[in-house]
Amino acid sequence: MPIRVLSPDVAARIAAGEVVERPASVVKELVENALDAGASRVSVEITGGGLELIRVTDDGSGIEPEDLATAFQRHATSKLSDDSDLMRVQTLGFRGEALPSIAAVADVELISRPPHSEGALRLSLENGVPGDVEEKGAAIGTSVTARKLFGRLPARRKFLRTPGSEASACAAAVTHYALAFPGVRFSMTVDGRQSFATPGSGDLRDAAASVYGLDVAAELIPVRRSECEIAVQGLIGPPHLTRSNRSYISLFVNRRWIQNRRLTFAVEEAYQGMLMIGRHPIAVLNITLPPEEVDVNVHPTKAEVRFRDESAVFREVQRAVREALVAQSPVPAGVAPSADLGLSAQPWTPPLWERGVRSAVPAAVAAPFAPQVGGPTPAQALPVLRVIGQFGNIYIITEGPEGMYLIDQHAAHERVLYERFCTARAGHKPDAQGLLDPVTVDVPPRLLALVGEQEEALAEHGFALEHFGENSLLVRGLPAALSRGDVRENVSRFLDVLSSEEEGDRRDRVAMSLACHGAIRAGKQLNTEEMRDLVLQLEATESPNTCPHGRPTIVHMSADALARGFGRR
Repeated sequence: MPIRVLSPDVAARIAAGEVVERPASVVKELVENALDAGASRVSVEITGGGLELIRVTDDGSGIEPEDLATAFQRHATSKLSDDSDLMRVQTLGFRGEALPSIAAVADVELISRPPHSEGALRLSLENGVPGDVEEKGAAIGTSVTARKLFGRLPARRKFLRTPGSEASACAAAVTHYALAFPGVRFSMTVDGRQSFATPGSGDLRDAAASVYGLDVAAELIPVRRSECEIAVQGLIGPPHLTRSNRSYISLFVNRRWIQNRRLTFAVEEAYQGMLMIGRHPIAVLNITLPPEEVDVNVHPTKAEVRFRDESAVFREVQRAVREALVAQSPVPAGVAPSADLGLSAQPWTPPLWERGVRSAVPAAVAAPFAPQVGGPTPAQALPVLRVIGQFGNIYIITEGPEGMYLIDQHAAHERVLYERFCTARAGHKPDAQGLLDPVTVDVPPRLLALVGEQEEALAEHGFALEHFGENSLLVRGLPAALSRGDVRENVSRFLDVLSSEEEGDRRDRVAMSLACHGAIRAGKQLNTEEMRDLVLQLEATESPNTCPHGRPTIVHMSADALARGFGRR
């Protein structure tokens, strides 16, 4: 085939695909431009998950009239002067790709007024082609509006998620920069309703309160360590304040939001021996080091960076977090704390079955499992099993006609609860509990968007939730499994689990999340009667071999395999 040069329009759209993956990419790029312009206030407005409209307005230094059209040319930037600047980048943006890439996939309007100008100028672009520059009244700063994102690329739209999911991703981008720049006042409006706002006081704890809620922010532990030109500071959660996924670990390098698996692992390693299995900490950490020690030009969206000495950065992050934890919660007598972790010997941790680990289980499932009478006939019937005991407080050991069966107690209970919730939903009789006194729960903006998206499915399972203020929910009722104990903590943990579920039927996602939240945990010691009741309930389910997420609930070891293993055959 002959080699030909792509047309400028096609080349621009291909390049835009590297920078603009989804609406959150546009929000991120425009917020970064606003911060580089020295803004003290940044407001973000989105409609339809960002597909219909994205508007970012700031009070920064603005764009000079003669530079308006140039700003939309590829690789046009005010942040670099020569190639040596690439080795010491100190701004969030520097490639000059954001505005032309956005204009290639959306209709764009830019209004800007520098501080010394009496009025603002407006420039619109349709199909990437700039129109005439017009005068317009506006405050000092810049406002960029992107409409009909991917409107000319319907194939790209098919790869996006629901508007609620895209709005959640946009909120995540804004809240991360609100945490990185606590001295800047951020506000975000989703479909005409304010999602959240920060005070811009300069105090990271104030920004964290706006993002995570007052109760969480009040418990966060300060981190501050400076060694060998590497400084680590921020806030981390105490060991009891955990979440079901790693999305609450926010890392910044010179206030640039990054994704780095190794540094995330460094944070979690610092909690070694303090967290339950499957739980992850909350952390907001800014790593400061000389610009020439980090290469920010290694990823199209600038989401990843490369360090000259990544091991040193890993070590400092780990030590900073561990030191803060030890200072807040001294290690018990007889165990010497180590700030080196990975470099010096660590205290020996007994295995799970010797530690007698207990999980916090709602009272609704902590009691013996009452077997269900008159349930449906299983489609994948299990043989009659005899309970022998428990291994590692994780697996139930049973004996059947064909050998030995190991049952994962958490996965098995998830299956039991999931089918129970689905049956109650089908009969329009959810096991719900109304609250005499409604409870307010502070939740991050991304989870508020999730609640709006799942509103009907949540109601079908017994939730009675109302938006209350900017970033709070008013809980008037909820499933009985969540009504005992600390309602705020139960609702927060449930929403975390729900947010981690994969895309699928909304009602099933809620039922699976409820089952996962309510099921007994690995590490919970069960007595013989509880184990028998759980096995009976599993036998009565329609799909006893897997949990709702598809993981096996039971592993079979045949008598023949055991005999061969012991050399009897």
